[in-house]
Parts: sequence; C-alpha cells; structure tokens
Amino acid sequence: MNRNIGNLLIGAIALIGLASCGKDAAPEATATDAEATAAGPQVLNIYNWSDYVAEDTIKNFEAKTGIKVNYDLYTNNDVLEQKLAASPDAYDIVFPSAQPYAQRMVAAGAFAPLDKKKLSNLKHIDPAILAELGRIDAGNAHVVPYMWGTTGLGMNVGKVRAALGAGAALDSWNLLFDPATAAKLSGCGIGLLDNELESFAPALIWKGRDPNDFSADANAVVRDIYAAIRPHIRKYGNDSELIEGLANGELCLVLSFSGDVQQAQTRAQEMADAAKTKAPEIRYVIPREGAMRWTDVIAIPKNAKHIDNAHRFLQYLMEPEVIADISNFVSYANANTSATRLLDKAVAEDPGIYPPADVRAKLSTARQPTEVEAKARKQVWNGIIYGLI
Repeated sequence: MNRNIGNLLIGAIALIGLASCGKDAAPEATATDAEATAAGPQVLNIYNWSDYVAEDTIKNFEAKTGIKVNYDLYTNNDVLEQKLAASPDAYDIVFPSAQPYAQRMVAAGAFAPLDKKKLSNLKHIDPAILAELGRIDAGNAHVVPYMWGTTGLGMNVGKVRAALGAGAALDSWNLLFDPATAAKLSGCGIGLLDNELESFAPALIWKGRDPNDFSADANAVVRDIYAAIRPHIRKYGNDSELIEGLANGELCLVLSFSGDVQQAQTRAQEMADAAKTKAPEIRYVIPREGAMRWTDVIAIPKNAKHIDNAHRFLQYLMEPEVIADISNFVSYANANTSATRLLDKAVAEDPGIYPPADVRAKLSTARQPTEVEAKARKQVWNGIIYGLI
C-alpha cells in the first residue's frame, strides 16, 4: 500500500482469520535455527502496517515454530524509512510499498539478500508480479510480494446520494475534485490520505495527465485542484483514521486504499450489529478515469538480528492457506496464485479487490521520483494540507 502506503492492524492491528493454517506442516528448521534454539529463546521482530494480517496470523506462527514475535506498527512508508535509518537492526521483517520505497531501499542496499533455498513457497507466487518487481529488484533478490491493490474512492452510498441526488454518478473522480460536488459533500465529511504520492496521482488522472509527471507544471495543476476543494476537506489522515471515519459515519467520501474501504464496511457492520441497527452501504470504487495500482512487499533489513527466523516467517506467509486467510480478513488481493481457490467468494469476486481486465488496463504504477522531484512534490503537498496555498 503505497500505502504511506496507506497505510495497515492489531486493534488497529488486525496492510496485508487463520483457523486453517494449522493444517500446514511447520517449515523445516535449519541448523542455524537449531543452534539458536539451544542458545536461548527464539525471537522475531516485525514492523508492519496496522490491520495487515489476520487476527491469529502471528499467534499461529508462534505456536507452529516456537518463535516469539515482537510486533510493532507504523502508519506510513516515511516512518518506516526513518526508523530503519535510525535503528537499522531493530526489525527482522518489514512491509514497504514497492514503489518508490522498496525500490529506493533496494538501491541503497538496505535489505539483506534472500536465501531462496529456504523459500520453497516462492513457487506459489504469481510470475507476472515477480517480473514486475524484478524491474526494481533485479532477480527478485531482496523482496517478496505481499498484497496489492488500488487507491480509489470509498463512500457511504446513502450519505453521498442524499447530498448529490439519487441519480448522481458514483464512479468518477469528479466526486472529489469537482469543487461544486465537493461543496455538497462537505457536510457529511470528505477525508484524504495525508500522502503526496497517493494524493497527487488521482488529481493528475482526473485532468487526463500522466500520474507520474513530477514537473513544476504538474505540481501547479495539482496545487490548484486542491486549493479549490480545500475548504470542503474535513480530514487529512492516515489509513487507520480514514477507515474509522468512514465506518463510524464521520466521513462519507474518502481517498483511500481498496482494502481499507472493505475493512470500514466490516467495522460499520459490527457497530450496527452491536447497536441493533442497519449498517450503511460502504462501497469502494475505482474511478472510470483510472487509478494507481500498488504492491506491498516483504523484506529483511540488512542488519536484521534474526535472519533465519525472518526466512521462516516469509516461508509461512507464502503458504496458500495462510495468505488466503489474511486476504479474506484484510480484503486485499495477494500475489499467491495457489491461494486463489481458497479465497472467500466475496473477496475473489469483488471487482474492487480483484479488478476485471478492462479496469486493470486503466491502472498505473508509480515510478521512482528523483530526490529533487520528491522534495518539490512534498513541499507542494505541505502547502496544501497546512493552508499555505
């Protein structure tokens, strides 16, 4: 999730339900693992998005392997990068978004090379996704794909129709970027990801521009688009805040990640069940003009202290039953082709999670900006959210 992906779960944790994983055989311990076990307790330090594993993913791994997991959460990719720069040996497993974050960290030598002899479950990973990642990680030497999705619009359909009329089209970026429409929705609450990479691209797509245009002209276009709707924005937040706002009715339209909107629907249903009321219809839409597609990956930091245990966790996450249960829980598409048959029908057939071919054809992936380009875009975005435009 570029998800700044985004973006991800243990309370806020649930990125990227595992009753079935007990059926899998435990990964075979390596000699190094055995020696470490004899020397003392086994440990694995994980840094992940909130709501990006199933409720019992970690518990089941601990029961299967005897490895104690320390599990911390971050809210965006920038926080992850800063943490690894300050404490390069703090974590053994991380979940960055592929572009531009993992791409940048691979180039900087921040990740340990994968020992593929310990990762036989790589045979389950979609070759097309591996080939795509190979463009930023030669030979797929450092990262393994986890979840993928899109950045689009989440909405409370009833509130949006009440504000715009029953016949309003709900499949366009106009809902967010047309000032007259945004003004009508301001009363029920508009929320945006506080993330320039995710928020610039949709505005450019709406204008028919290249979402990977980092030029001064493109920045000016985006600045003007947001200046026109800024009075109508209620919330600039991270993915967890937008999930909660959409679920509890504080927000009726959000720019967010695909799976987050599905999670908001689940939470809204839980709240409604507790209150014995009818849950609102919360819907995720990939706008007809197009959207951004992203992939989150799993990597082992170069200075990780428990590299063997990290490989065991990677192998575990690539078990089809394990990753299918995670997708069923977090409502994100995974990269494991052997897991597809194990997905809940509601997940596998949801076009917002697994878009049809004609919709995929309109999706774009982010490119790596230069340092100058990234700094310029960040400055414009700060001006937008802090009202300096």
